[in-house]
Amino acid sequence: MMFKFEGISVDLPYAQLQVITVPENVDILNPLFLNGIDETSWKSLSGVRANNSILQLVPDVKVHARSANGEVQLLLHKLQLRSLCVHNCRRLSEVMANDNLKVLNALDVAKTQWYHFTAIVIAGMGFFTDAYDLFCISLVTKLLGRIYYHDTGDEKPGSLPPNVSAAVNGVAFCGTLAGQLFFGWLGDKMGRKKVYGMTLMLMVICSIASGLSFSNEPTAVMATLCFFRFWLGFGIGGDYPLSATIMSEYANKKTRGAFIAAVFAMQGFGILTGGMVACVVSAAFKSKYAAPAYEDDQLGSTVPQADYVWRIILMFGSIPALMTYYWRMKMPETARYTALVAKNAKQAAADMSKVLQVELEPEQEKVVEKRQNNFGLFSKQFLKRHGLHLLGTTSTWFLLDIAFYSQNLFQKDIFTAIGWIPPAKTMNAIQEVFKISRAQTLIALCSTVPGYWFTVFFIDRIGRFAIQLMGFFFMTVFMFALAIPYNHWTQRENRIGFVVMYALTFFFANFGPNATTFVVPAEIFPARLRSTCHGISAASGKAGAIIGAFGFLYAAQNQDKTKTDKGYPPGIGVKNSLIVLGVVNFLGMVFTFLVPESNGKSLEEMSRENEDEDEEEVEMERANENRTVPV
Repeated sequence: MMFKFEGISVDLPYAQLQVITVPENVDILNPLFLNGIDETSWKSLSGVRANNSILQLVPDVKVHARSANGEVQLLLHKLQLRSLCVHNCRRLSEVMANDNLKVLNALDVAKTQWYHFTAIVIAGMGFFTDAYDLFCISLVTKLLGRIYYHDTGDEKPGSLPPNVSAAVNGVAFCGTLAGQLFFGWLGDKMGRKKVYGMTLMLMVICSIASGLSFSNEPTAVMATLCFFRFWLGFGIGGDYPLSATIMSEYANKKTRGAFIAAVFAMQGFGILTGGMVACVVSAAFKSKYAAPAYEDDQLGSTVPQADYVWRIILMFGSIPALMTYYWRMKMPETARYTALVAKNAKQAAADMSKVLQVELEPEQEKVVEKRQNNFGLFSKQFLKRHGLHLLGTTSTWFLLDIAFYSQNLFQKDIFTAIGWIPPAKTMNAIQEVFKISRAQTLIALCSTVPGYWFTVFFIDRIGRFAIQLMGFFFMTVFMFALAIPYNHWTQRENRIGFVVMYALTFFFANFGPNATTFVVPAEIFPARLRSTCHGISAASGKAGAIIGAFGFLYAAQNQDKTKTDKGYPPGIGVKNSLIVLGVVNFLGMVFTFLVPESNGKSLEEMSRENEDEDEEEVEMERANENRTVPV
């Protein structure tokens, strides 16, 4: 297929297209000849790269060119064009979107508008609640042990038995895993919007119920807490695939990565807020109800009012979720689901016309024509096109969460081991909550939150692949740097250095795979399977989190039987546990090479929804371009 204009010919599908410009003084009716491309196909051209601007060829009679010199509107009369600049197009599918609907093209090239930020806040507040609810439990487990499992005469304060501690810490992850699979599948069957409200209300109800118990007996309290935290996790699990899918399908092509990462970055604020709320609540109770240290008065160190502290902290997570419920219900269904899955192009155009505030023509005939590529998740066709991609997203998320959640949930144990938090017997119950929450708040403020927003800023500049590979690399380096000279870090004069190194592992987890493993699955799979595949990837991650939560609980115990926590068998120690986590991070770096780069590409281009069987051989020849990382 040749591209001709005033004697210049360029091979369209495969050549690097040169800049072709019609000078200002050329008559507007100079013809542009396109051999082999009919008028309908020409009118569907969209998203062409032009120098440092974007040419959007809207399929009516207008061409919009946005550049540093302002916005220029040029008239297109059939195949007659006044100016055309085409530069550095990597492949035919980037230049020609013959089968793409106008409404999807409009979303891909839309300017960043107010509705983008509204969607980030609405979806992000769900993640704020998710992170708050999942991580705040680690702040109060020591308090629960003191209140409900006190052993009179023991020189150490009461602590949760191993099986109870594992259940309290891990049951929400079990619920999250189930919720990710179920709601991910349901989001593709019923639609993103219909399921979105269900998950939020489940989170609100169970967050409140987690702070309510039906008895003062330890068994009843723990059973109630675990029951509601399982269903809380179930709701949280649904938020992962739905929020990511909704944001990816609303976003434009240029800043899609930043928008999805910004939704996920609200998790950092959730962790930070959890620490701050625990600090404020514990400080208020500590000043109101003074108590001696455990070593001075075992019973008196835990005041009766301490039972309210953990309940208030857990129940607070329902407030931000409840505030956004109304706005979630007002969001229209995404155009990609309505048009590509529900096959209702008219409704998609109507919904997005309101959102984008432009007139969009419904193209129901295109939806009727496009019946190819309806293969299912368990088909050979899916395995051929996306099997390695799904393996890449599931394996990297699984390996990341083993390290990430074991570090997050057991910060207090690591800080205690190096002496950053005083021994439990030197504090009263509420004071211990304050010390633990203060340490988590500092780590979140100095490393967790900045790491998330570094990703938001850079993800569309250097790409998903580069950030994920870099993050896993530095996590591996810092983990080994902590583990190998571990005895050096435990010395009093070196403890601040340990905390700094530990914080850096969090920084590169969040400016790295913790964000990108969430973003990429929402971009590379077909619309009809996007939520399901994201849910599978996320559930794989939560399986890793369960291993981290349960495994690290036992593994980090001291090898000396006399120094283990009450009720635990000897483990491999913190040093060896950190070495294991370093190896896990290295494996994550290796599996990152299975994940394609989606930066700057449309969702349809990444998922190859517009391709027929005949085009696959050409795509296979050019598949290596997906691995290219822009520098």
